[in-house]
Amino acid sequence: MSEKFQRDLLRGSLDLMVLSVVAGEPQYGYLIQKRINLASDGQVKLPAGTLYPLLHRLESDKLIRSKWDSSTGRKRKWYEITAKGKKRLTVQVNQWNQYAECVSSLIGGLTS
Repeated sequence: MSEKFQRDLLRGSLDLMVLSVVAGEPQYGYLIQKRINLASDGQVKLPAGTLYPLLHRLESDKLIRSKWDSSTGRKRKWYEITAKGKKRLTVQVNQWNQYAECVSSLIGGLTS
C-alpha cells in the first residue's frame, strides 16, 4: 500500500520538481535527475523512461524550451523554463504549500 501511495504522490509532483530544477538555470536530463535525487536525499529516483517523456510534454505545453549544445564536449539537450513555465511554477508552488498546510493541520500531532 505505501509503495502505491508513494508512486501516486510522486506522479502528482513531478512537474513541480522538474520546473523547480530548471527554474534555477538550464539543465540537461542527467543533471535534472541528479538534482532531484540529491534534493530528495535519494528518495526520488527519476528514471530516464519517466523523465524524458515528462520533459517532452512540458516542452509541448511551452513550459520549458530546449536547445542542443556541445560546448561541454558532448552534445546535450539543455532545458530552460519559459515565462509561461515560471507562471505555472508559481501557481503550483502556491497550491502545493496550501495542500501541505491542509494535510499538516489534519494530521496534527499524529505519529506512525
